[in-house]
Amino acid sequence: MYIVPTPIGNLEDITYRALRILSEVDEIAAEDTRQTKKLLTHFDLHTPLTSYHEHNKYNREDYLLHALQSGKKIAIVSDAGMPGVSDPGFEIVKRAIEEDISVVVLPGANAALCALVGSGLDTTRFSFYGFLPRKKKERKEELERLSKDAGTLVFYESPHRLKEMLKALQEEFGDRQVVLARELTKKYEEYIRGTASEVLEWAHTEQVRGEFCIIVEGRQSQEVESESNWWDELSLVEHVEQYVERGQSSKAAIKQVSVDRKISKREVYQAYHT
Repeated sequence: MYIVPTPIGNLEDITYRALRILSEVDEIAAEDTRQTKKLLTHFDLHTPLTSYHEHNKYNREDYLLHALQSGKKIAIVSDAGMPGVSDPGFEIVKRAIEEDISVVVLPGANAALCALVGSGLDTTRFSFYGFLPRKKKERKEELERLSKDAGTLVFYESPHRLKEMLKALQEEFGDRQVVLARELTKKYEEYIRGTASEVLEWAHTEQVRGEFCIIVEGRQSQEVESESNWWDELSLVEHVEQYVERGQSSKAAIKQVSVDRKISKREVYQAYHT
């Protein structure tokens, strides 16, 4: 089984190897057969197509695995980019490995890495998330968790949800550096760089078109320092009372204060009860 990346916009990004594999396999499992048909027609390829997408992937896997076990060669493609990355593909790879079927992954086009490198933000450490949850509460919870990550963060977003997503980013992350990458590899490729508030303003004033990669600066050391020392101006008693007001028992609050300040519980206890 071959995992074959396809161009994310510019057809010149197809590799010679990808074209050879797509011409040699017995069948191509495509996320959208109509889209893949255009690609095959452009390169004068005539390999049979079958659909493999989000809504039929579990039923279609049995068919594909049976074909592979019978000795056929199958290529997996998505509409664009690397199958399995925010697109169907992960499940069939997992099952193929379990069935001891050889899986060969070809290198190729990927929007996330293009956007990350072109963003100008730190590439030393990064995390790819993809699409955030649609529901506001779930999205907020994910962003709260991700806000603690020191590495650069990479998201995907559709044009009609971009403003909502950027507003949520600003609320949870503050005014960090953000880069929007749109229409990558296409004629109107564009990077919009600025703080979270600046790119949100751009989204409100410009016509939002195309699929977006959003690259977000990781948590900075000053953010950690600011958050970890919120109690600097408080006395020991006031520090304990803050936790008590949040619902903790005085015993638990005293313990937490001793951890925050790296002092003994006895010292906090004496200050609080004297």
